[in-house]
Amino acid sequence: MKKWILAAAISAALAGCASQESPVNLPVGVTLLETVKVAESGIGIPYKKYQLANGLTVILHQDSSDPLVHVDVTYHVGSAREVEGRSGFAHLFEHMMFQGSQHVGDEQHFKTVTEAGGTLNGTTNTDRTNYFETVPSNQLEKMLWLESDRMGFFLPALTEEKFEVQRETVKNERAQRIDNQPYGRMGEKFNQAFYSQGHQYSWPVIGWPDDLERANLDDVKHFFQRWYGPNNATLTIGGDFDEFQTLAWVNKYFGEIPAGPKVSADEKTLVTLDKTRYISMEDKVHLPLLRIAFPTVYARHQDEAALDLLSNILGGGKTSIFYKNLVKDGYAVQAGVSHPCQELACQFSMYALANPAKGGNLADIEKRMNESIAEFEQRGVTDDDLEKVKVQFEAGTIFGLQSVSGKVSTLAFNQTFSGNPDMISSDLKRYANVTKADVMRVFEKYIKNKPMVVMSVVPEGQEQLIAHEDTFTPPVLTVSSEAVEAVADHKQIVSAFDRTIMPAAGPAPVLQVPQLWTGKLANNIQVMGTESEETPTVELIIYLNGGHRLVPVEEAGLAGLTAAMLNESSMKRSSEELAQALEMLGSGVTFGSSAYQSYIKVSSLTSRLDETLAIVQERLFEPAFKAEDFDRLKQQQLQSLQHMMSDPNFLANTAFDGLMYGSDSPLGVSSSGTLESVSSLTLDDVKAFYQKQYRAGNAQIITVSNLSESQILGKLAGFSQWQGEATPLPTLAGLPKLQGGKIYILDKPGAAQSVIKIGKRALPYDATGEYFKSYLMNYPLGGAFNSRINLNLREDKGYTYGASSYFAGGIELGVYEAQASVRTDVTSLALVEFFNEINKYKTSGMTDEELAFMRASISQGNALDYETPYQKAGFMRRIQRYQLDTDFTEQQTKITNSISKDELNKLASQQLDLKSMVVLIVGDKASIEADIKALGYPVENLEL
Repeated sequence: MKKWILAAAISAALAGCASQESPVNLPVGVTLLETVKVAESGIGIPYKKYQLANGLTVILHQDSSDPLVHVDVTYHVGSAREVEGRSGFAHLFEHMMFQGSQHVGDEQHFKTVTEAGGTLNGTTNTDRTNYFETVPSNQLEKMLWLESDRMGFFLPALTEEKFEVQRETVKNERAQRIDNQPYGRMGEKFNQAFYSQGHQYSWPVIGWPDDLERANLDDVKHFFQRWYGPNNATLTIGGDFDEFQTLAWVNKYFGEIPAGPKVSADEKTLVTLDKTRYISMEDKVHLPLLRIAFPTVYARHQDEAALDLLSNILGGGKTSIFYKNLVKDGYAVQAGVSHPCQELACQFSMYALANPAKGGNLADIEKRMNESIAEFEQRGVTDDDLEKVKVQFEAGTIFGLQSVSGKVSTLAFNQTFSGNPDMISSDLKRYANVTKADVMRVFEKYIKNKPMVVMSVVPEGQEQLIAHEDTFTPPVLTVSSEAVEAVADHKQIVSAFDRTIMPAAGPAPVLQVPQLWTGKLANNIQVMGTESEETPTVELIIYLNGGHRLVPVEEAGLAGLTAAMLNESSMKRSSEELAQALEMLGSGVTFGSSAYQSYIKVSSLTSRLDETLAIVQERLFEPAFKAEDFDRLKQQQLQSLQHMMSDPNFLANTAFDGLMYGSDSPLGVSSSGTLESVSSLTLDDVKAFYQKQYRAGNAQIITVSNLSESQILGKLAGFSQWQGEATPLPTLAGLPKLQGGKIYILDKPGAAQSVIKIGKRALPYDATGEYFKSYLMNYPLGGAFNSRINLNLREDKGYTYGASSYFAGGIELGVYEAQASVRTDVTSLALVEFFNEINKYKTSGMTDEELAFMRASISQGNALDYETPYQKAGFMRRIQRYQLDTDFTEQQTKITNSISKDELNKLASQQLDLKSMVVLIVGDKASIEADIKALGYPVENLEL
């Protein structure tokens, strides 16, 4: 266990210094509960924790590295607070909370945050609901005004109309994310069998459709009164702010909100099964799927860490037993084991996507899973098993500290579920202290010969593939007469100040553009980097110009398959040995490809960079290209392609690209390839493409780390041996003539929604020219949440979960596209609204108010552009790839703030001609075709 001296030392250093400082100049009613500092050599999040008189917990984390703040309000209420037959309230209520409050108008929340240059959202799970905004630091008071108004003054603005629109939006979300997705309904059906009737996790977070229908306005009102008091909330603020000014604002805006009813934590009772339950379902899928789960413990139970390690040993990647027995042998396209935990229960979960080329019989898959479990029992736990999981957990913790939002989320999560924001140290210790005996003990206690739920999901009409006939039938749900327990109405708050006045923004923060450096390796590979001291990590990406664009159409899929091969064996080590080496370092190395690039992404702790780069070079310069690896990966790619053909969004993207660029162009064919093209690929094709693509002349490097330029260049010296001239892109095939004004229908029988795409070929990328100006022009039409298109189709009509329009440009070509997934029954109506909005904008352009909104939103949003290492990397990559001036964002800001409405409206008139655009709809043709033809446009049926 000597290898664990480092981890133990790190864990010891993590323990921050917690104290109760004497309060100095605190606002009346604000109490300082604790101050946590982190030793310079330690890992953690420094913060101060306060409480208001009404019970609101306030956590402040100061980070002045970027001129932004992240505000999170987490309420300890999720779907687990609901009752049987009245599900979906927590999630529906999340939607309702964006619909305005007494002093914040309809849609004003989105508009205010977006106009401030910020981003926002809300999420709901079984155990909590959170709302969050990231904004430039001068907008903090405004965010506190918004969040406090919906916490204390939501009910006066609640209307039946708002409720009905959001109910429709939730139905659309369910259709898009569940009903119209392969395997989308699997989770909710599985949980019905896994949990006893009435258990809080036995219904889906989004709710059963019938439950959503029976909800009413009073239910929403009572839900708010019961669960949305400040005493059931944690307000966490991270970023660049003045502590005492922030406390004064928090107390002003939140302090006068009265506490709600007392909230107690739900009792944690271990889930048990009396016997194994088999269930099955048919779905519109290609790959049969087997899912198995055992009930175990609950989050932060003393056995959770050991069970996590057990799941990693069994099915946590290429070094796992499941990978060896199921994927490497070709019986499954994918397989894995995990141990997801929630507040009240965990599932030890195993799955495999069966390979139809091996028959796809799920009884065989279940047999192999059980044999793998038996193999583990015989094999036991090794020192390496323990070490790699612990190193990965440590590395994951450090990488999670790269953004303010990540740190705020961690503090809020820990406070909500543990009453203690400072859990990083104890969590790391939990994993560092797990022993071999612990892992075997939890295996014996929770897994070996224990009852489980086994679910088969098979393609429609292939019931013979299920693992076992069903032995469980979900019970008929009971419907509670009350959705929420009755609570006394709160008296309307009389505020001590005028809340109708939106706080003004503070002085604009100074934009901190990363300090960039450029260098070259001895072989002239360009390297661009920036130094960041926030975490001891390195993010490095090697880009190779080419990718799918370098491949002939008849070999589509070759770039991706070649990259996949480079993730496999080298001449020195097997795939499993290389994966094990990376796991021991806590590093990630991924070869991949896209339309115009192949790439190598590297994530490493700085202290382990040399060893990580040695593995990159081994894979890059000494690939084994084994025939058995190729055969397996090719088969996986073919099966994955057939699987994706059941995804309406993949079908829409593929068909739309075909219309834009034609079947003779690589841009008109999916980078994943076609069944025909991938079937024809050989190992020699991979070797030839490797020689063409993976040359030094094609390569450029981006890096973000806490190392200096000279240090990084020294560590990259091993890539100076790389040779080869740049490979020119082949001539692009001629582009097809678009049949402007035509509607194409691609049939997806039984689809729950229609995917609509409207568009045309447009401008290639430029940073300061017509492409950028067209982006500005489109922003009020479809580029923001409160754009015309989204407000119409989502908020006003309830046709969709979201609608947008955008320009996307690359080196050679670009497109303009408007898109949404809409309810099947309103497909033609949604088309009409799209046409109306685009035509109106083309004819009349934007308003003065929209111009001001666009300028404020885009120019102020720059403060958020460089926070994380990957944001910095993306910024540098644009400079590198498009040979931009390093001050191009300053030029963009000048254009944004000076371009006239007339120039933008002229662009709208030029770019938004519907007669030059085609319309693609992927949906149930039998249900939508007649209504679409009735619109009077030419209609053509497509096939892929």
